[in-house]
Order: sequence, then C-alpha cells, then structure tokens
Amino acid sequence: MTNSNAKTSRYGQTLLAGLWRENPVFRLLLGMCPTLAVTAAVKPALTMGCCVIFVLLCSNIIVSLMRNLLKPHLRILMFTLTIATFVTIADLFLKAFVPRMSEMLGPYVPLIIVNCIIICRAEACASKNPMLVSVIDALSMGVGFTVTLCFLAGIRELLSTGKIFEAQLMPDAFVPWAAMSMPVGAFITLGLMLGLVNIVAGKKA
Repeated sequence: MTNSNAKTSRYGQTLLAGLWRENPVFRLLLGMCPTLAVTAAVKPALTMGCCVIFVLLCSNIIVSLMRNLLKPHLRILMFTLTIATFVTIADLFLKAFVPRMSEMLGPYVPLIIVNCIIICRAEACASKNPMLVSVIDALSMGVGFTVTLCFLAGIRELLSTGKIFEAQLMPDAFVPWAAMSMPVGAFITLGLMLGLVNIVAGKKA
C-alpha cells in the first residue's frame, strides 16, 4: 500500500470510527449525562449535539496545534482551559441568539467542559496527531454523538407526544406514553438501544 493510500485509509477509518466502531454513546458509553438529560425532544438534542461538535472541532484543532509544546503535568489543565473557552463561546451564543433553547438546556451546555468525550478525544487523538486527523476525528465523534442523541430523542418524543419537530406523525387514536418524557423513558430507551447495538455488533463479529 502506497503512502497516499495508507493516509486515505487512515482518514476513512478515523471518519467511520465515531459513527459506529467507537461511537461515543453506544460503544464507549461516554457523555451519558446529556444523553439521558436532553433527549426528551429532538430540538434540544440537536442543539446539544451541535454545541458538542463545535467544541470538539475547535478544541481538537487547538490541542493538535500545541501538541508538541504540551508538558505531561500540564496537559489536562491545558485541555480544560481550551475546552472551557469554546464552551463559553457556545453558551453565550445560545443565550444571545436562542435564549429559549439556552433556558431549556440549562446547565448542560456549561457542563460540556467536563464532558468525557471532549477530554477523551483531546488526550487520545488531538494531542498525538496532526491537525487534519484531529479535525476528522472531531467531526466523526461529534456527528456520531449528535446522531445518537437525535435518534434517541426522536423515539422518545414520538412516543410521548406523537410528534417530532411539532409535526404530528402518529394517528389521532394514538395514546401518548407520558413515561417516555420522564427520566425513566431515557433509561429504558437507551438501555434497549444499547442492547440492540450489542446484538448487531456481536453478529458482525
């Protein structure tokens, strides 16, 4: 395999990792707090996912650029400060332009600072790889996380209200499952999805 083909293969594997093989929620079980807390409806789940993509992308770029300057005893501090900067930007943006959504998400946007997904990618990828690989990794993990949140939120919102994005999808005779909008609905939906993913992964293996 030529050097060019090897690089292309590496980029492809990195891109696909976050979508399935190393999906943050279904395979690595990271970011469980927002996964359970903001998936009662698709809108807040999508907003949270976009915030995570933004923070992941920006922090991975900065960490990758300064990777050769990082000292072992300071790296976690530098990761946290970098992440906190972009989380603050995302939080202030929501408060300024989407105040209703900011209020709905509450403390979960600021808590992205300590989201294990962000710190994990900074440590495992961005601090050891050039910028292009770090960007692909951030997009892969961020999109994988966002798709997972939206998928779970879609199931919960549909079963609890009969709607998605305020569009009526279920027939008038449908009886909403109130429990799906509660914490118990988040645990049940996530548990069933994890079981399904494990079954599919086991068959592929």
